[in-house]
Amino acid sequence: MNARTPHILVVDDDREIRRLVARFLTENGLRVTAAGDGKEADEAMAAGRFDLVVLDLMLPGEDGISIARRLRKSTDLPILMLTARGSETDRIVGLEIGADDYLTKPFSPRELLARIRAVLRRTAERAPEVSKIPYFRFAGWIVDVQKRELRRPDGALVPTTDAEFDLLAAFVERPQRVLSREQLLDLARGRQAQLFDRSIDVAVMRLRRKIEIDPAKPEIIRTVRNGGYMFSLDVENAS
Repeated sequence: MNARTPHILVVDDDREIRRLVARFLTENGLRVTAAGDGKEADEAMAAGRFDLVVLDLMLPGEDGISIARRLRKSTDLPILMLTARGSETDRIVGLEIGADDYLTKPFSPRELLARIRAVLRRTAERAPEVSKIPYFRFAGWIVDVQKRELRRPDGALVPTTDAEFDLLAAFVERPQRVLSREQLLDLARGRQAQLFDRSIDVAVMRLRRKIEIDPAKPEIIRTVRNGGYMFSLDVENAS
């Protein structure tokens, strides 16, 4: 598997269901991350990019309906609701808040896989998600997401390739957080960047040449041993 393999987030409080679903989907060519509740789901989505979320309706703490509502306010991420309830009311509520499909427990793993693939096909032509924040600032620099421009503190435009800009956008959206190469590949792929495997390291090196005072001793994009990279500065955003 690689960064182009669809990445599925499975949110269910039943550990055995998470294990079985993750194993079955992985065996059938998908990448899977599992979460037991809304907090774990939020942490997973903050750290990486997903192509679809399988979301249980009945969760401890914040329920699936509330999580789905939150997701729909900020993202077009496809949602497949998963629940033990079978009433028409629950099904309608789930679909009305923006779920793309609905599957009732108990279910066949094969049916779940078929529904996931169907939703992914329907959303395959959807435009990549665009940040709702128009620009970010760090140490006087400006990253304009809508115009796809990087400007120095003196206002001068700094040319960047698509891959470099997409990687920088992933960093400034998640400052002071360690991001693995796989997470960066996921996040950049969401913007259709041409980044694969070790090319992350090359793109980071090129970015350092453009924004670091001394690229040989980087202070902005730091390497974290056995972890990946971290954008170390405070970042301000404008909404």
